[in-house]
Amino acid sequence: MTDASTALKYTAFADAPGGGNPAGIVLDASQLGDAEMQAIAAEIGFAETAFITEQSVAGDDRRLRVRYFSPLAEVPFCGHATVATAVALAHRDGVGDVVFETPVGPVTITTASADGAITAAFTSVEPSIEPFDEGVLETLLGLLSTSLDRLDPAYPPRVSFAGNRHPIIVFTDRAEFDSFSFDPEAMRSLMAEQGWTGTVTTIFRSGASEYDSRNLFPVGTITEDPATGSAAAAFGGYLRALGLVETPVEIELTQGSHIGRPSRLSVRIPETGGIVVTGTATPIA
Repeated sequence: MTDASTALKYTAFADAPGGGNPAGIVLDASQLGDAEMQAIAAEIGFAETAFITEQSVAGDDRRLRVRYFSPLAEVPFCGHATVATAVALAHRDGVGDVVFETPVGPVTITTASADGAITAAFTSVEPSIEPFDEGVLETLLGLLSTSLDRLDPAYPPRVSFAGNRHPIIVFTDRAEFDSFSFDPEAMRSLMAEQGWTGTVTTIFRSGASEYDSRNLFPVGTITEDPATGSAAAAFGGYLRALGLVETPVEIELTQGSHIGRPSRLSVRIPETGGIVVTGTATPIA
């Protein structure tokens, strides 16, 4: 019988012991209905749990159908759960390429082994950006007790998509980025109203190709996500679309230190096509 007790648990993108973003993984959810998957995700309580609902799509056992559930609802895509699931499959079947058929389209993941660890690199769907709807940016900044003049003028606020829609704002001041707080219930309401299925992504540029990120995700007992692969892909697409980097380029995103779960995500931004996000994943004892 498949239930929360039989789900695998991995942490993805860890940058130190105790870091990374935990994900639940159900390797065979072919007999589970929507309500059962939702109940399992709620019982596990992680930001997302991935469910493999088809082990072989069109007769190809390296092409699997995957769905993702937070404790509250199904989400279209989840980067850290994708990395965790790909590594779990590599532990079972060996490294190589797999394709996840997700609600947002096919996502290719390459797993590899180096120095005793397995990494997974997923290529996002085609990214895009759009401006905020009228009044929405002001509402978001108000929830963070900040204002437009406190944001980095080189990085204009946008909503970016690479599997999920992520609003992106970039702070000028490190201290303000580190210290802002927000009302989780009010933020959740705004996210639901705007259809932001991912996180609210806040950024501080910490080096020439390094960025620190805080990703707000008020779901259940969770308020901030320790590592967000879909946001990393969305940010890569944002940088390319606005001409803020010279492609091809690789950048590093650190995340999670504000909540005691340090994480690191490597992002490769090609000249065209999907954004490539790479990280490790390890089983949770």
